Amino acid sequence: MIGFLVAGLIIGALARLIKPGKQNLGILATLGLGLVGSLIGGLIASALGTGSIWELNVLGFVLAVIAAVLLIGVAEAVAGKDRGRARV
Repeated sequence: MIGFLVAGLIIGALARLIKPGKQNLGILATLGLGLVGSLIGGLIASALGTGSIWELNVLGFVLAVIAAVLLIGVAEAVAGKDRGRARV
């Protein structure tokens, strides 16, 4: 379990480095997006027949980083919409 959390943090950090621009995400948001990205990447890699979702493999790791980058983009878009609204 601790390895899964560390992998999620690394994947989230890599995704933030790859994604251009400044992201207003804290460490917990980075960890969460990295964990979700690693689950998505692991599921896709598993569906492609590279092994179990819980095994560490190169394709799963690459797909996890790509999924995390996409999730950061979605998080920025959602946060941007909230910032654009006038608060009363």
